[in-house]
Order: sequence, then C-alpha cells, then structure tokens
Amino acid sequence: MSKNKSQPDSTVCKPGSQVIVDMLIEQGVEVIFGYLGGVVLPLFDKLYDAPIKFIIPRHEQGGCHMADAYARATGKTGVVIATSGPGATNLVTGLATAMMDSVPLVAITGQVRTSLIGNDAFQEADTTGITRPVTKHNVIVKDPNDLAQTIREAFYIAQAGRPGPVLIDMPVDMQLAECPIPPKAKIELPGFRIQYKGHARQIAAAATAINASKKPVLYVGGGCIISGASEALRAVAKKANIPVTTTLMAMGAYDQNRPESLDMLGMHGSAYANYAVQQSDLLISVGARFEDRVTGNLETFAPHAKIVHIDLDPSNIGKNLHVDIPVVGDAREVLEQMLEALEYKPRKEWFEQIAAWKASHPFTYDKNADVVKPQYVIEEVCRQTGGDAIITTGVGQHQMWAAQFYKYSQPRQFITSGGLGTMGFGVPSAIGAQIACPDRVVIGIDGDSSFNMTLTELSTAVMYDLPIKIVLINNGFMGMVRQWQELFYGRRYSQSSLKNPDFAKVAEALGCVGITVDKKDQVAGAIEKMLKQTKPCVVDFRVDPEENVWPMVPAGKSLHEMDGLDIFEMA
Repeated sequence: MSKNKSQPDSTVCKPGSQVIVDMLIEQGVEVIFGYLGGVVLPLFDKLYDAPIKFIIPRHEQGGCHMADAYARATGKTGVVIATSGPGATNLVTGLATAMMDSVPLVAITGQVRTSLIGNDAFQEADTTGITRPVTKHNVIVKDPNDLAQTIREAFYIAQAGRPGPVLIDMPVDMQLAECPIPPKAKIELPGFRIQYKGHARQIAAAATAINASKKPVLYVGGGCIISGASEALRAVAKKANIPVTTTLMAMGAYDQNRPESLDMLGMHGSAYANYAVQQSDLLISVGARFEDRVTGNLETFAPHAKIVHIDLDPSNIGKNLHVDIPVVGDAREVLEQMLEALEYKPRKEWFEQIAAWKASHPFTYDKNADVVKPQYVIEEVCRQTGGDAIITTGVGQHQMWAAQFYKYSQPRQFITSGGLGTMGFGVPSAIGAQIACPDRVVIGIDGDSSFNMTLTELSTAVMYDLPIKIVLINNGFMGMVRQWQELFYGRRYSQSSLKNPDFAKVAEALGCVGITVDKKDQVAGAIEKMLKQTKPCVVDFRVDPEENVWPMVPAGKSLHEMDGLDIFEMA
C-alpha cells in the first residue's frame, strides 16, 4: 500500500491550534508575548494548558518590543502572537525594529477564514503583504498539511545566517483543522545555505595586513554579539595589540574598561575613536555595515586605511564602501581562524597618540553646574551598579548619553533600537530583558518623549512583579530634535516641546514606585533608593532642558569634523 507523501500513515494528526503549541514546545520556547483576539481564540485555548509562560502587554507593539529584547538578552528566538487586522498591523514597528537590528523573532498572527480572505471581512488585513518589507520571511498557511513544517522552518530561518523576524499568518480555520505532524527532520532550504567558515586565503590576507599595519583599528558591529564572537574578539585584540571601537549595537562586545577600548565611534561617538579611524592605516570591520551614522561622509571616511570587512551577509560587503579584503563568514569563526596567524606588535607610537586624544577629548560635561545634568545621572547609575546592570533605552539624546557615560563590559548588556531608531522601545524592552534575566538588575534609561509613547507598559511590569527600574531623563523636549533645531534652525523649536504629566504620580497610579528629582544633590540618594526597590520604579530626573549631546558630526561632514570639542577643552 502506497503512502500519501504529504501525510504518511504513521503521522499523528491534531487540531492546528494544538500543533502550533506542540511546535513551539518542540522549538524550546519558554516565554511568549502576545495579545488575545477573536481569530486566535483556538490557539489561546490550547495555550491555557501549555507549559509556556505568557506575557500580556498593553499594546501589540509593546509585546513585539518585549519579544525583541528577550531575544537580544538571551540569543534565543523571541515569540509574539497577535490577532488579525489591527493586532497584526500593530506589530509592524516592532518587526521593522527587529529587522533593522538583525533580531531573531517569530510572530504568529491570526487571520480570517481562508474562504473570507479578500472579502474585506471584519478585522481582515493583508498581513503578509504589509509585513513583507519588514520581515526576513513571511508566509500565510492555507493547507493543514503545511502547518507543522512551516513553524519549524520559521524558527530555522529566524536564526539562520543573519537573524531576523519571520511572520506566520494563521487563518482561524487552519487552527481548527486536523493537521498532521510529520517526524522532525533536518531542514534544508536552498535559499539559506550559510557560509559560516571564512575562506582560508582571505583570512590569511587579512592576518598579513594586520601584522604589517602600524595604525590598525578594530571596528566592531552588532554581528559580533549576535555570533557570540566577543571572546574571540578580545583574544584577537590582545594578541595583535589593536585598539577597538564599537558601534551602538556592539556596546559590551569589548570591555570598555580596557585601555585598548576606544568606546563608540560615529556621529556621537568619542573624538578619540573618530580620530583613530580617520588616521588608521588598516580598518578591520567585524560584523558591521558601514552605516551613515558611523561613517559620516563616505568619500572621506578612513582615507588612509585599507579595509578588511568580515561579515556573514555577503550583501553587506562592498554595499556602502569599497573593501580591500572581503571575508564572508561568521564573525566568531573567522576571528578564531585568524588568531593563530596574528603576531604581537608593540605599536607604541599609535597607542601614545590615542592616549593623547583621550586626554584631550574625553566625554565630559559641566560638572560644576547647579542643575541636574543627564550625563551625571547616568555616570552615577553606572557607579552604583558597578557597570553590571542590563541597560535598555528609548531613542534620542538619553540613548546617546547612555552609550557615552555607562561603561559596558559584557555582550547583551546594552539593548537599544539602532537601525530603525524606534522611540518607545525603552520600557517594553526593559520588561523583555527582565523576563529573560530575572536575576539581573535591569534599568531602562528613557527620555520623556520616548517614555510617553509606551509608559502604559508599566502596568505589564506590575502585573508580572518585574522589578524594572526606569531612569527618566526628562528635559521637556524631544531632545535630539530640539538639539538639531538649535544648531541648524535658529532655535525655532517648532513642535518639539512637551507639557508632561507628573511622571512619578503616573507611575504610582500604575502600581509602581515614583520618585521625582529636580536638584543635583538628590541624584545619588534617588538612585540608591531606586536600586533597593523590589517592584517597578520610575525616577523622574528633571534635567537641564537645553543640554546637548557632544561631540557631534553634522550630517554630510567627515568623521573628524566634530562640533562641540571646545567643551572638552574648557571642562
């Protein structure tokens, strides 16, 4: 008797909703974030008895950011569920955030019955069409025989190569239909054959260039953290004696307390990192993509340097900048392959020059000011936590100060929206990180404009007894926009100022501890009190409203053409 290929005789069949749950358990999912709705009721009914922790956000976008931060903090694939129509469309910003920052995520959305698709049914939306540009892959399930394998492939694709979000659109009739569960087998997808090991000849060429260089710089991007390459990076930097600068997405990949650290480079990076890149004779890029906030004017970026570019995604290499030695491969694999061929070089003059730049142009601010300075707040948070907390942020000035004045020593310690620059990311990402790391101190450094967008997620933190701490840098403005209006639009602050509520009282109304700080001498005590809390806590630091982020490379300028360096000389 012949067997049906799509449904072998030995294959178990279950309702689609149960198949989804079984596949999630098979994939090792321990936590799901999501919001209920009509067409996902069959799935939620099966989740009722599932051994999976479920977190209900106050908005689907918040749930997506939580799943994203959970993935960033653990390296696992985050999972979010939403209903059809507005539930699915509310995920779009979160999916785009994950896509831009290469975060592994699986989103499951409900959909109307297959017979109703295209008829403008209640809460129908073309979810796959809408999300195609902001996902690595998406699919709608219309055949019960495809359901189990589609979920398995979604998790594989989310993690394979350069990670990213995958969406599965699930019509309600597929959740009710009897669906087979084929035996688990190795997944082979022609479009996802990843080259993890680098080409030996290219790696040898890169090592030779490093050994011959006098002024090399390691320029490290988020791919280093994604690949788990931090230890290999530190070994390479130590053996070859190379200074290291990181992008915003790679904070913590290299211990910033080490003398070789140049901290962050780019538009609001350190002067010494930017000068080092511009004066280098060899730039070794590891898991970075030469994006505009890092390079400034590409025509004058690293003008004296040969470029080595190590990246798992071949489409990134040469996309923005000519590369002399391309190496396609996983950052950890390539660095480990390269290590043996590297030689120690003293590079005394190079490090002396870097030390002089560090002495002349440190990150600083007016420490004698009577008002609360945001930089001081973040420095004090770093001091009292010993630099060991997990930090999440929203987007804006506070994000840059969190990158400049908190010193990171571990990968997956700094969680922020980089590529998309998503305001409102701070609070939900703190929740996702706290769920991922229940024994760690998690602090969301947020700005008042970002905080206003998702502050209702504090209710989620209260509901699940999550002791997140929110350090609110409240300047009454959309700070980064105001800074640009000051510098380039004659201080015409068009629509960038806010009338904020009393955030401490709002926090208390939502069940949190709320603290207000408007004097400099209150800062240390408020942070000490915050860190002792066992429930969610918001500290509203009312800071200097017109403080700017320095240094700053204006749009279109070269990396060494930084504004604001005079403040460092006066400090």
